[in-house]
Order: sequence, then C-alpha cells, then structure tokens
Amino acid sequence: MIQFGIAPIGWTNDDMPELGGDISFEQCVSEMALAGYAGCEVGNKFLVHDLPVLKYHLDLRNLRICNQWFSFELTKKPFHLVKNDFEKHVQFLDFFNAKVSGGAECGNTIHGNPNVSIHDRKPASAEEWGLLTKGLDELGRFSMEEYGIKLSYHHHIGTMVQSDDEVERLMNETHSDYVGLNYDCGHFALADENPVEAFKKYHSRVNHIHLKDIRTTIKKLTEKEGLSFLDAVRKGVFTVPGDGDLPIDSIINLISKSGYDGWVVIEAEQDPSRANPLEYAMKGYKYLKKHFK
Repeated sequence: MIQFGIAPIGWTNDDMPELGGDISFEQCVSEMALAGYAGCEVGNKFLVHDLPVLKYHLDLRNLRICNQWFSFELTKKPFHLVKNDFEKHVQFLDFFNAKVSGGAECGNTIHGNPNVSIHDRKPASAEEWGLLTKGLDELGRFSMEEYGIKLSYHHHIGTMVQSDDEVERLMNETHSDYVGLNYDCGHFALADENPVEAFKKYHSRVNHIHLKDIRTTIKKLTEKEGLSFLDAVRKGVFTVPGDGDLPIDSIINLISKSGYDGWVVIEAEQDPSRANPLEYAMKGYKYLKKHFK
C-alpha cells in the first residue's frame, strides 16, 4: 500500500542550515501533519531530541519516520568506520520501526560545494566503484539480516551515481536482495535523463520514492551559468509535484501500475523564505491525492 510522506528539507536545509534556520522542529512536524502526511524523513533539527522525546512529538502528530539519509563515504573511509556509523543509523531507524535506509556515496561528491558547478564532476575510478558496490552489498545484507531494513540507494546530482548509465551499473554490480534504488524523478531530470523511462527500467529495484518537480527555466539557467547544486536549489530548480514541468502524472501512473507498495515522499528543497513550506506541502499533498488512484 502506497503511503505519502514528506522530507523536512522544505522547511530546514541540512546542506544550507541558514535556509529555514529560524523554523523550529515543532513548526516543521506540525505543518507536515497539518498538510496530511502520514510519514516523514529526518532532518538535523530532529536530532536535537533523544529518541523517546522525538517519538513523543511524532506520535502526538500521528507521524512516522519512513527513512533517513545516510552519507556513505565508502570511497574515503575504512569500511569498518563506515559500518560503525551505518549501524548507529539503522538502530535509529529500527527504534522508529522504519523499513528503509536511504543515502548516497558522498566521499567523492561535489554537490555540497557552493563553489563548484554541477557540471564539473569528475568520473569515479574503477577502484572507487569497487569500494562502493562491495560496501553497499555488505551494508545492505547487514541491515536486512539484522534489522529487516532495506538499503535504498539515492542517485543524486553531483555524486558518482547520477546518470542513467551509472545507475544501471550500480544495479548490475550490486545484489538485488541487498541494494535497492531510491528513485528520484527530479535528480534524473536534472542529470538530463528521462524520469519516465528510468522508472520503467528500474521499477523492479525501486524500494523508496522521492517525488519532486523541476522548473525548466531554472535548470537552463543553472546550465548556462554553471551554477553549483546549492545555488540551483536556492534559485528554485526544485518544487513540489505538479508545480513544475515534469510529466509527474505519467510517473505516478507508472508507479500505480507497477505494484509498488512503499512510501512516496515529497522531497523538494526550496528556500522557505521564498516558498512557504506549509503552502507547498499542502499543494504537493493535494496533487498526490488527486493523481494516485
């Protein structure tokens, strides 16, 4: 059964904490619930509370945690250190009975660097690919066998897995029992890939979904001016489903027909001073309720 969730990144941005820095945790989760969502992902302001207190605030609003981002650094750190951090991460998810762990390889990423264009990414080496695929298989097996939590890899602009060819390689070189795909139509589109065809291609591996829309005018500006990923976000390259230029209704139709039964999460980072988080959360939820049958 498909359930609707939202990420707190529309309220407070972990990569740019100045965006939404004045918005409290309580406002964020209250507005998520008010907009109608059943679940949410995790942002930095969630982590100021110990687990029972965090659970109290979420239960009060009838919200569940469905996923949390994990920055894999398999290309940079020794595996045992990554696994130690990953185990703490899945223990957090297990406390909240979440069944999916998302994230991307960030040991060699440029997406968080405000001074580097998203088009200046260097291709990963064969050694880095080996570290990533072997590490993901081991971590995915660990999280599934020990906690029943599925690893869901998030292809992401500026990281070593952003293009269709790279996603295909990742899927081919990892075990389907241990590594799934966190499908994100916005990141496929920003990487100049077709998000409709991508879902058709990878639907059997998709175990978590992020839906967002793209403003084509801002995407073109990003390309023309060689903007960083963070600058593209600031200028509004992303928005909630139905507010941009992607064929979201076609994507939703494919999801509905595929038999997918996990979470569909709106993850559409914007500057909250320019895009009121509650307004856009409500707009996105209304669109999902209208188009998912």
